[in-house]
Amino acid sequence: RGYIVEVGDEAPDFEIEYLDGRREMLSSHRGKLIMLQFTASWCGVCRKEMPFIEERIWKRHSDNSNFLLLGIDFKEDKETTAKFAKDLNITYPLTLDQEGNKFQLFCGPDAGVTRNIIIDPQGKIIMLTRLFDEEEFNSMVELIDNELEKISAK
Repeated sequence: RGYIVEVGDEAPDFEIEYLDGRREMLSSHRGKLIMLQFTASWCGVCRKEMPFIEERIWKRHSDNSNFLLLGIDFKEDKETTAKFAKDLNITYPLTLDQEGNKFQLFCGPDAGVTRNIIIDPQGKIIMLTRLFDEEEFNSMVELIDNELEKISAK
């Protein structure tokens, strides 16, 4: 499916670049359940999936300090990314990958978006999705819910 990482691998670390200019390392969020969503404004499947991420994941867990959701906009500039979020009414953070280097830590050179990567609190990849398949998406939502329950039970 175009990935160069597998479930069970440690997630590659990279610098998150927010639209407001803030920068931090992904590894600074160890201890949280992390969802990375690689996306692009020109991707029709991404546009179809993102409202589901907003409604079924972000709106339910945005207040949970044990959860981080990052949209990562593939090879687009800050203005395009900001417009993309506004056009789709997305409130979860969309971050920048202007050169595509972050994407290439996870996927091969001919791979496409949309993709979701779920990373456990220890930094291990626990799920990889490709495109928008409703059954797979539902499994991802269930996995996120279950993992967050486990974290809060500790």
